[in-house]
Amino acid sequence: MKGLLQFGFEAAKIVVIALLVVLPLRAFVFEPFLVRGSSMVPSYHNGDYLIVDKLSYRFNEPDRGDVIVLEFPQDRSQKFLKRVIGLPRERVEVQDGKVVIYGGENEAVVLDESLYLPLDLETPGSVTIDLDEDEYFVLGDNRPASSDSRKWGVLPASLIVGKVVFNALSLEAFAKE
Repeated sequence: MKGLLQFGFEAAKIVVIALLVVLPLRAFVFEPFLVRGSSMVPSYHNGDYLIVDKLSYRFNEPDRGDVIVLEFPQDRSQKFLKRVIGLPRERVEVQDGKVVIYGGENEAVVLDESLYLPLDLETPGSVTIDLDEDEYFVLGDNRPASSDSRKWGVLPASLIVGKVVFNALSLEAFAKE
């Protein structure tokens, strides 16, 4: 009986220590995210299990091209996965299938997205948005099927949860093997 009580006490200590380590990490540093839907295809697929870095953006600003998890501006209980396209104080224009960024000198630059999108993919829609300080323009990689800044407008920085740093488990890729 004494051995059983000692075992129970040791097991309880391990659980408490694990919770003291895991819960703060989960709350402030890393968060899992399960992809639902096809708005980020071909980069991420339905069922992918991602790890989100919640700490980096407390010290650095998001960069163009970062894939982020965000709270949906129209319903903060929902989280979306999108790519950062427009940065604060820029003008973003979607026109004729292209994304054009206007920077500080109003110089127009057609965004080169060949690193993460198929070359033949065009961005549907027609929108021009001027971003204020602490506002971002985000798009899904599956442009024809994504609900993003073209539809619901700018993303306030305060709604950014974190940056995707790792695809821990792609259920779709796993099923193919």
